[in-house]
Formats: sequence, C-alpha cells, structure tokens
Amino acid sequence: MDSLSAISEELAEIDGQIADIFRALSNGFQKLEKIKDANRQSRQLEELTGKMRDCKRLIKEFDRGVKEMEKRNDIETNRMLSEKKQSMIKELNSYVALKKQHAANLENNKRVDLFEGPGEGFDEDNVLLASSMTNQQLMDHGNRMMDETDQAIERGKKVVQETINVGTETAAALKAQTEQMSRIVNELDSIHFSIKKASQLVKEIGRQVATDRCIMTMLFLIVSGVVAIIIVKIVDPKNKDIRDIPGLAPPAQNRRLLWYPK
Repeated sequence: MDSLSAISEELAEIDGQIADIFRALSNGFQKLEKIKDANRQSRQLEELTGKMRDCKRLIKEFDRGVKEMEKRNDIETNRMLSEKKQSMIKELNSYVALKKQHAANLENNKRVDLFEGPGEGFDEDNVLLASSMTNQQLMDHGNRMMDETDQAIERGKKVVQETINVGTETAAALKAQTEQMSRIVNELDSIHFSIKKASQLVKEIGRQVATDRCIMTMLFLIVSGVVAIIIVKIVDPKNKDIRDIPGLAPPAQNRRLLWYPK
C-alpha cells in the first residue's frame, strides 16, 4: 500500500477499495455457509455477486491506470504493478468459483425440495393424527378437504374465465383497430386518387390556357397586321407593294376640280 502511494495516490486508493471488497467477500461466504434457508442463501449470493461485480470494475480501473503510467515508470515498477493486478484477478476468480459452487448446491437443494414435495416430512404426524380420530371426525375432515379442493377449483375456473374474457376483449380491440386501420388506408387511397385526378385536371387546364393564349396572340398579330395595312393604304394609296385587303374598298381617288372659264 505504501509502495503504491509512492507511485500513484489513485492506484493506492483503488487498491484499498479492492482490499475492502475482498474482506467483505470472505466474511460473506463464511456467513453463507451458516445459512440454512434457501431464500436467504439466494439473497446472500446476490449481494456477494454485486460485490464481485464492483471488484471487477475496480480492477479494470486499476489496469487502466497502470497502462497510463507504464511509459513513465521503470521496468521494476511496471513488473510490480503487473504482479499486483494478477494477484487481484486470481483472488477474484477464487471467489467467483466459490460463488458458482454455492449456486450449484443451492440449485440442487431446490430441485430435491421440488421432487420431494412439501408434505413428506409430515407423513408420520398425519398417520398419528388420523389414528386418534373417530370415523365421524375422519369423514368431516375429508369433507372439509373436498370443500377446500372444490373452492380451489372454482377459483381456478374464475381465473381461467377472466383470462378468456381478457383475451376476448383484447381480440375484439385488435379487430376494431385493424378495421380502423383498413378504413384509414382506404381513405388514404381515395385521397391519393383524388390528388392524382386533380393534378391531371390542373395540367389539362394549363394546356388549355396556354392554347388560348397562343390563339389570342395570333389574333392580336393578325388584327395588328390588318390595321397596319389599312394605315399604310390610307397614308400611301399609290404604294403598289401592298395589295388591297379582300372585302375592303380601295381609298377614294382625289378628284380634280375643273374650272371652266366663263
């Protein structure tokens, strides 16, 4: 510990925490061997497993710190730190193996209790109790046991019926949700079809508007040309390069005024 403190305060602190956990594990397994109740043994094993998990995490932090200081330390210091880490891992593995052994024993004990059943230890007491009863008492006791059995069966039937009812309600709810989803899908398909038809209609209207614009432009050009020709004819009626417009009368000729002497 003192040598680690000289190397790194952080590593020394981690080493102290790991040592505390190892002491707790040792005391915990000694206590576990004295416990007879299976449930208490299970809780004790869970607690010890949590401590081993914390110890594993601290060993990883210790190894990380050693690797960060590896370049700054000399060979002897790195060898000492590596041996310290290996010693921690070896001790932790011994507790892990001990935990597995206790867990296997606990599982075997539970299986034995399961196959033996809860009433095997009371067979002799039951025989002695039955031998001391009269026939009427035995009949009453048997009737009570049958009534209790019938009640247990009725409770089981109620549980089964409630389970069936819950399953039926769940199935009905799922069916309703499925139908609702189907209606939503159909509505979405209808909306998509309507949008598609609207898009086609907009395109047709656009094409029609474009066609109307072209026709109006051509009419405007034709009218403008006719007006231009009329203006030119009026201004310069002798211009032979411009033909007369069909249906339009030629401009009136200038008449000479004849002056007759008196």
